[in-house]
Amino acid sequence: MTPAADGPLAATPLRFGYGTNGLADLRLDDALSLLADLGYDGVGLTLDHMHLDPLAPDLSARVRRVAQRLDTLGLGVTVETGARYVLDPRRKHGPSLLDPDPDARARRVDLLIRAVRIAADLGAHAVHCFSGSTPAGTDPDTAWKRLAEALIPVLDTAAAAEVPLAVEPEPGHLLATLADFHHLRRTLGDPEHLGLTLDIGHCQCLEPLPPADCVRAAAPWLRHVQIEDMRRGVHEHLPFGEGEIDFPPVLAALAATGYQGLTVVELPRHSHAGPQQAALSLPFLRAAAPEGSTP
Repeated sequence: MTPAADGPLAATPLRFGYGTNGLADLRLDDALSLLADLGYDGVGLTLDHMHLDPLAPDLSARVRRVAQRLDTLGLGVTVETGARYVLDPRRKHGPSLLDPDPDARARRVDLLIRAVRIAADLGAHAVHCFSGSTPAGTDPDTAWKRLAEALIPVLDTAAAAEVPLAVEPEPGHLLATLADFHHLRRTLGDPEHLGLTLDIGHCQCLEPLPPADCVRAAAPWLRHVQIEDMRRGVHEHLPFGEGEIDFPPVLAALAATGYQGLTVVELPRHSHAGPQQAALSLPFLRAAAPEGSTP
């Protein structure tokens, strides 16, 4: 950011999106139209069988159609990879990058490589992913080694496509905190295309710093932001106003970092009321944002 010639440092405009994992009962085209009509700047697009299936036939043609629709509606996009049963109909988020079976890990790696290529074709500003939980009987050193080795080909693809890979610290996973992200970053030699997905609710849930301080600490590596309300010590994504987060300081900190990606509402367990939650969330965020930081 560059300060004005005779004034204070200007905040970067905030761009809000809504995650399709919270609109799972809508067709993708209907979900995108809804978000554009409500005034959102973009969408967090989860690759799943409901919307854009990364494993079904004719992927290239389907991606082109989605890209054209996003362009027509004026929506930005982040590609998210947290679909629950996209690879295994019996295991939520399985197999993960930590799976003891190398062939199973390779399936997750293939999904992430597909996601990077899809993101490049959509003009997405980042691809989100997470580590997965440590399998029973796996020691931490082995788990971290598996994670780092699995991400190398994904990062190579991300570098070739010039799309950042944004790893999310997730409660209960091997990589659960900002400190864990930095451990991975150092292990991999601080690759340019490895970035961070910061979930504001997760900061409230388990980080030692308040969420606004987490935003400031994460700023150099921030490539994607998810947002919802949450309570301390309870990993439950809540609509705004139902948790404990004080949002104006968080959004002020985010605007001050220079972050230019989307800030995506993450309410995956509220799809039964997705259109209503989407309609309520954007006015809440705009009211909590610093003056002049939103349209």
